[in-house]
Amino acid sequence: MIAASGVVAGLLVNIDRAMREGQDRSDVLANYFSMFTIVSSILSVFVLVTAARWMRRHPGTSPEPVGIAMAIAAVTGPVILLGIVFNVLLRGDPPAIAATDPGWVAFLDSWATETLHVALPVYFVLDLLFADRRRALPWSSLLVIIGYPLVWTTYTMIRGERVVAPDGSAPWWYPYGFLDPHTAGYGSAFAYIGGILVAFVLLGIAIIGIGRVRARHAAPDDTSTPPPPMSRLAI
Repeated sequence: MIAASGVVAGLLVNIDRAMREGQDRSDVLANYFSMFTIVSSILSVFVLVTAARWMRRHPGTSPEPVGIAMAIAAVTGPVILLGIVFNVLLRGDPPAIAATDPGWVAFLDSWATETLHVALPVYFVLDLLFADRRRALPWSSLLVIIGYPLVWTTYTMIRGERVVAPDGSAPWWYPYGFLDPHTAGYGSAFAYIGGILVAFVLLGIAIIGIGRVRARHAAPDDTSTPPPPMSRLAI
């Protein structure tokens, strides 16, 4: 619910800024829901709700289903990496229009920023380390974990040349400057993509490895046999 509120808050901020700058709201909406942060956050909300509903319907100590475990792993990497990148590299670098935001927009902008780039990543770190009923995933799951970022990157690089910047400043639009080949060339853009891919591979290895270690340590408790009832021999 908190993550969903962050997505809605960010949407309201973007709509307000688009109206103040006279931008096409349909383009702004399309761009907003094409950003990696927003797509990842929406997927996280869906995955967490699905996992929570399953756990409510299946109380006990059995490990989570493979599908749910795979989905959680697939969103954990992007959300954690977004938190790291934003807080290390991008914090304190707001757009120029933020200086003219009214109070309620500034509050919503801060809420969206802290919710999606701090609270959600911290939650997934805690979930990875301490959540109950963790299922071990095979190492082949790494393909799923890096698959989503690769699909999004492909979509973004293709779409970027086919849409116009909402402010009309360029006949292209990329959600993040380091992906824009018109800034420093395709070599620079693909170098960033390669570096991010390596980061996702390393995160994926860590996510799968931690899950396997936790599942292995939990196995004796989950599979322990209960004391036998009064047997025929005792009778």
